[in-house]
Amino acid sequence: MTPPYVAGPLRLEPFAALMLTPNRVGNPSTGRAFARPYKDVSARLLRWQARGFVRADQEPALYLHEYSSAGMTVRGLVGALDVSRRAARAEDRAILPHEGIHPAQADDLADRMEEMQLNPAPILLVHQGTAPLRDLHDKVAAGEPAHAFSDRGGQEHRIWAIRDAASLATIAEQLADSQALIADGHHRYAAYLRLQRRLAGTPAQGTRPPTDLGLAMLVDQEATPLFLGPIHRTLSGTSLDDLRDAAESLGLDYRLHTQADAVAALSAQRLAATDGERWAVITLGIGPDEAAVEALHRRILPALPHGPTSIAYHHTVDDALGGARPEAISVLMPAPSVELVLRVAAADRLLPEKATSFQPKPSLGVLIRSLRDASVAPS
Repeated sequence: MTPPYVAGPLRLEPFAALMLTPNRVGNPSTGRAFARPYKDVSARLLRWQARGFVRADQEPALYLHEYSSAGMTVRGLVGALDVSRRAARAEDRAILPHEGIHPAQADDLADRMEEMQLNPAPILLVHQGTAPLRDLHDKVAAGEPAHAFSDRGGQEHRIWAIRDAASLATIAEQLADSQALIADGHHRYAAYLRLQRRLAGTPAQGTRPPTDLGLAMLVDQEATPLFLGPIHRTLSGTSLDDLRDAAESLGLDYRLHTQADAVAALSAQRLAATDGERWAVITLGIGPDEAAVEALHRRILPALPHGPTSIAYHHTVDDALGGARPEAISVLMPAPSVELVLRVAAADRLLPEKATSFQPKPSLGVLIRSLRDASVAPS
């Protein structure tokens, strides 16, 4: 289903962050701190804080978070995203999802956050920042960071806390008319909206519930872009001959190639497929506003004479090819451009499940938002 649309103005509110110490960030054992029973997570973090494993800011801030991984550096603004308003018209939308969500999964995540009383990690949003906002980011990043460290997973982090009224006012003004695309975290976004509806009301005079907000990181895709990679497929119960029959029934060009030529032909207009022995290329004949993954799932798969009985998803070509065999073909996908994903989202369409892979994502535990004693003043 389509998650609801948050209405503008786009607002990131200051919050008092919890931060795991560097030896806990990116540490595989850290995930256990956020595991069942979820109602005990806050108490666990308090125990970690007493042992020096968690740092807690005493004053709310917006945080400029810069992280580097695998030769890429990403910088984004982390704050509490206002999700309290719903858009009635397309032009009112502030947040644009591009994938659908499973309601049960969103409900489960909302239950977890309510039990944990935490937003354990920010969702990732991308937008095109304004010149004044980029200038402010550069000015902040030119100063000494409040925190700078390498985590256990190899990511390098620098964090600046923004608290001065002038900078916060500039950020609010420059973000107000923005639209942001969800790069990662569609189900957590939907969980934020469920919690907001579930716990709507005024907890105390002059405040509103902390669930009116959800943790988010907003990345300027023009300044320090995330990499958008493809997610390949393995179609079980389907043969390369089935794929040929489907393509020909749709009037699409299907040709056998060598492996090298098939991989080289992969593009926004072409898919490459293999059963581990033979290789084929399908020319999709799609327009500039349609993604290859849409053509595969909405036209080719329904036309298959057999299968697929299941679909497996792979972030690397090697993983995809590992599943190729005569009765399970691997389909190598091109990555859609960010501009195309934005056009799809702006047109109120959703891409099929696992259509995009924005990378790199920040390690778990860098910035956490507590929902305890976090009621905020009304806008």
